[in-house]
Amino acid sequence: MPVFYGVEVASPLLLGTSQYPSPAVLTEAFRASGAGIATVSLRREAGGGRAGEDFWAIIRELGVRVLPNTAGCHSAREAVTTAQMAREVFGTPWIKLEVIGHTDTLQPDPFALVEAARTLSADGFQVFPYMTEDLVLADRLLDAGCEVLMPWAAPIGTGLGMVNPYGLRALRERFPGVPMVVDAGLGLPSHAGAVMEMGYDAVLLNTAVAKAGDPVAMARAFALAAEAGRLAVGADPMPARSMAAASTPEIGRAFLE
Repeated sequence: MPVFYGVEVASPLLLGTSQYPSPAVLTEAFRASGAGIATVSLRREAGGGRAGEDFWAIIRELGVRVLPNTAGCHSAREAVTTAQMAREVFGTPWIKLEVIGHTDTLQPDPFALVEAARTLSADGFQVFPYMTEDLVLADRLLDAGCEVLMPWAAPIGTGLGMVNPYGLRALRERFPGVPMVVDAGLGLPSHAGAVMEMGYDAVLLNTAVAKAGDPVAMARAFALAAEAGRLAVGADPMPARSMAAASTPEIGRAFLE
């Protein structure tokens, strides 16, 4: 099972907590998924209100580890401030670091991301940076103090699956000892299975589950797919080949004359 900053997690599936049709569906989906980590956004506008308290009570009842995020931040300074507020509210040094640089694609700003990661790491945070599948950016984030990387498969909420399989495969192979979570863009359980088969440690989902016709069933499907991919890569799969190879041996085969 994945280990992040020395903490072993019970499942290779991380699940977001927004956009569900009701708190009851959110709770049922989490239970069906077996996810050990819930990502949550700091609701600054409801920080002292009843809505925020009720939401936090639901998350506590799930009995999972919380990974706050800096969703919606567009500068390093804003992300750092949000992370500091989240640490006070949720009582954890973990932070999923998002610094958005492009409005349409929600692509991370690599320069601000590294700047914020360095500042937060120096302040005792354990940073999970949301990034693209860029090898140079990965190097810079590791140098900044990150011990986990979270590359996207596709832009947030698109459900496209891996738009750059080569890039994700290269990233995984370049940093074999770094825990990595594929975050954003996965729309089907088969997408989760495919990235796990590449050797990724976990997948993080939100929209694909929360916006499904049956979020509970979809959460279970993603959990099974992620686990299947994890087991498959550990079983040392057969290599792909371009020519056919008979599964029945020629030796001992009966011949008719």
